[in-house]
Amino acid sequence: MELENGVQRWIVDISKWNPSPHYFSFAMSFLPNHDHSSITRFVKLEDRKRALVSRLLQYALVHQVLGIPFDEIIIRRTPEGKPYLVCDNTKLAFPNFNFNASHQGDYVAIASEPICLVGLDIVSHSVPKNETAHEFIQNFSSYFSSSEWYHIMSAGSSDEMLHIFYRYWCLKEAFVKAMGTGVGYKLDDVEFHQTNWNNIFVKVAGKELKDWKFWLLELGQNHSVCIARGHPRTATTSYRTMLKCIEFDDKEYYHGLHLPNASFTFQTVEDLIPVKYGANGVPFDISTKCDVSEDEGS
Repeated sequence: MELENGVQRWIVDISKWNPSPHYFSFAMSFLPNHDHSSITRFVKLEDRKRALVSRLLQYALVHQVLGIPFDEIIIRRTPEGKPYLVCDNTKLAFPNFNFNASHQGDYVAIASEPICLVGLDIVSHSVPKNETAHEFIQNFSSYFSSSEWYHIMSAGSSDEMLHIFYRYWCLKEAFVKAMGTGVGYKLDDVEFHQTNWNNIFVKVAGKELKDWKFWLLELGQNHSVCIARGHPRTATTSYRTMLKCIEFDDKEYYHGLHLPNASFTFQTVEDLIPVKYGANGVPFDISTKCDVSEDEGS
């Protein structure tokens, strides 16, 4: 199988999905029981929708890319919360297939890679309430390098200040999510450089990481999405043990690092559910509905 097939970018606009309670439960029934509480724990419907679609994206992508039947897919999480596929790695078509999901605002997305680590983050450019943009951003000053902070603070307006802040935050989140760490990572040591938000590279503790690539894209008027692609050896200890391969020769890794970055494909929730639909849009033949036995990790 071509390595390019392992580079997937899917996205769902949940603002266009307004399910009935019955249909929401129907869609959730395709997930393992242990995933249900991570969805129903939310009070607001919008939060439940994001959680449900995030899980469905993971199972649907694994099913389509790797050909694993829906009811045989097992996805767990590391102690830091990064999802990973439980399978016989020797049977995988890709050297290091991994994926990452993100959701905020109107969008839920997933990205996958066949060799490199992948990190994905979406940020909604929300305007703070009950405080100025400057006061809001000041709460995060310890997470930025002096050069990043200068770039944010020297913006021409409050709106532009927020825009730059959210872009840097998106980059940092995608970076740490790729490695499998949490926000406890010393983010002020992670310094991003860019030219008009292209040719992006990162320095950690002053040293440029040449085996990483980043893409920052805009979604509509008020969302940003970042994709980070990096070397598996930089993964956290807990996540590294879940990967098929950590070390690659220079030629193989260079090929993986420079694979084309696929465009995002918009999906609907119906695209993610493994059932067929009749001409009237009513689902039928639901015998394929999976009921994976409860597993540890949620």
